Amino acid sequence: MYAWIWRHLPGPLWARISTSVVAVAGICALLWFFAFPWAEPLLPFDDVQVGEIVPGQDVIPYDTETNNPAPTHSPGPSATSVPSTTTAG
Repeated sequence: MYAWIWRHLPGPLWARISTSVVAVAGICALLWFFAFPWAEPLLPFDDVQVGEIVPGQDVIPYDTETNNPAPTHSPGPSATSVPSTTTAG
C-alpha cells in the first residue's frame, strides 16, 4: 500500500519526501486535535475501579505498620558505598 502511494506521488524525490512529511504531519494533527478528543470520553482511562465499592468499608485490609516497617541501619558497608582509595606513601 505504501509503495502504491509512493509511486502515485508527483514530482522528483525531494518533492515526494516533502509531500509525505506534510501528509503525515497533517494526519497526526487531525488525529491529535479532532479524533483523540472525540474518542477520549468513550475510552475507560479514568475507570480504575477493580472491585465492587461498598459504602463504609474503605478500610485498608492490612496493617500499615508491619507491612511497611521503618528502614533499619546496619553497621556494615552499604551496597551503594564507594570504598576509599587511600595510598600509603
